[in-house]
Amino acid sequence: MFDTGSFLTAARSIACERGPAAVTVDSVIARLKAPKGSFYYRFASRDALLGELWLATVLSYQRGFVAAIDAGDGLAAALHTPAWARLHLDDARLLLLFSRHDFVQGAWPLALKRGVADQARRFEACLKSFARQAFGRAGSAQLRRAVFVLAEVPIAAVKGHLERREPPPLLVDELIATTYRAVVGSP
Repeated sequence: MFDTGSFLTAARSIACERGPAAVTVDSVIARLKAPKGSFYYRFASRDALLGELWLATVLSYQRGFVAAIDAGDGLAAALHTPAWARLHLDDARLLLLFSRHDFVQGAWPLALKRGVADQARRFEACLKSFARQAFGRAGSAQLRRAVFVLAEVPIAAVKGHLERREPPPLLVDELIATTYRAVVGSP
């Protein structure tokens, strides 16, 4: 009756309503009306549940970002943030309004540790690939520019809208694209 997905969905709902700190074993099982044993059959701890929730969310986001970088389209990668936020407003709020450390802490199973490390390496590889393509090399100055145009600008542009629980308007895309072109140049 209760599967891993139902526990993750309950945790996501609670975190969206009241933040990750409100996600406890008791709040999740109360939301599902599930026995505590069902929770512990699937997750070693609250920390493992929150880690799985964060990882699933970041991987969902990362798919489009990585695809844009792999296609050599840095502007599409920068614009992925508002586009994804419009389609996944609650997940975007979790990913962009809270720190990774609000979710990923404590002792987790080895598979979760590997998953988090793998996604971090994938993101770093994307930044290096973009820096080489856009700026000719992946030195510290070029990586700093890559982080700025691919992550910091898009996050800053959508953050206020996410705080108000509203999808980012299309004007956000225009602002991100203008900044991208000012830093990188026209494609």
